[in-house]
Amino acid sequence: MTEPSTDCRPHRHVWVEKIEAESRVSGCYLVKKKKLSTTRNGNPFLNLTLADKTGELPAKVWDRAESFSDLFREGEVIKIAGQTATYQGRVQLTVSQLEPSSETPDPGIFVETSPFDTPGMMRSLRTILNQVKDIHLKALIEGFWKDRKFMDLFKNAPAAKNFHHSYLGGLLEHTLSVCRLADQASDHYPSLNKDLLVTAAFLHDVGKTREFSWDISINYTDEGRLVGHLVLGVTLVDEKLRLLQDFPKELAIRLRHLILSHHGQYDFGSPKEPKFLEAFALHLLDDLDAKINGLNRFMQRDRQEGAWTDFNRMFGKYFLKSASPVTLETAKKRETGDNRQGMLFSTDF
Repeated sequence: MTEPSTDCRPHRHVWVEKIEAESRVSGCYLVKKKKLSTTRNGNPFLNLTLADKTGELPAKVWDRAESFSDLFREGEVIKIAGQTATYQGRVQLTVSQLEPSSETPDPGIFVETSPFDTPGMMRSLRTILNQVKDIHLKALIEGFWKDRKFMDLFKNAPAAKNFHHSYLGGLLEHTLSVCRLADQASDHYPSLNKDLLVTAAFLHDVGKTREFSWDISINYTDEGRLVGHLVLGVTLVDEKLRLLQDFPKELAIRLRHLILSHHGQYDFGSPKEPKFLEAFALHLLDDLDAKINGLNRFMQRDRQEGAWTDFNRMFGKYFLKSASPVTLETAKKRETGDNRQGMLFSTDF
């Protein structure tokens, strides 16, 4: 078992997005999923999903599956060697050699970070929150903003384990995006209370700072699995509200409802369904941002040959991944970096 004994340094790593069919692969990869199964003939095999920060690669271990399985657990980094091939239109790795990694893994290989600059996103978020005029909501925002321990977690936390903004800084990126959408929606629909909606957009996912842990991979904490980020978010808000005098009771109730109902439906883990305008708007804006980010990442990382993606189990369909036709004017704007996504994270509004 000598072939896998390569180091795990970034400059020697073969990134998943670069792995092609009919090639020999050797290196260190994170085990995102692991399942010991049996073939129709009753022979054991390992079904793995290996990953680095650029994507995921399905892998199989056909020989010595049980003995290899005892060497590692899901969420650990292993050293592997194997051969890739195309199976049902996807690149798949057959692992021939495997051993645990004895080195301390470099998080830079396995943990993806937001493509946007953290200080820039923080400045943009501050610009939006500074527009809140209600003195009680401003005081609540300041309570979180001045909490250094919380803000350190908030700036680095992921927004999810898998689907959307599932990388370090993802929570900040997602929160800023939803705040921006809330600001725009409030201007478009004057019946919405902008101060309340923007504040709720800032606070809607704060519980994720306690729902997740992150080092070389993103995982749920025990508290996250047992309680969940919606209830944890209300808990964090209540802790800050106890430090504020004369915060209106009705306003506090509405904020709690906004956080508890923002998943929209009971089937999606929402303890409550939205029951007033701002709550309904927050749910839709949060859902929009999550799905656009998640689907875009799914399409970009898809390894299926051709113009259509692999089957997406979450949405129950295939997606067309070829670029949409664009006008010459749009193409020029893209070349010069003039795009909405870039504007979203600019400090110039």
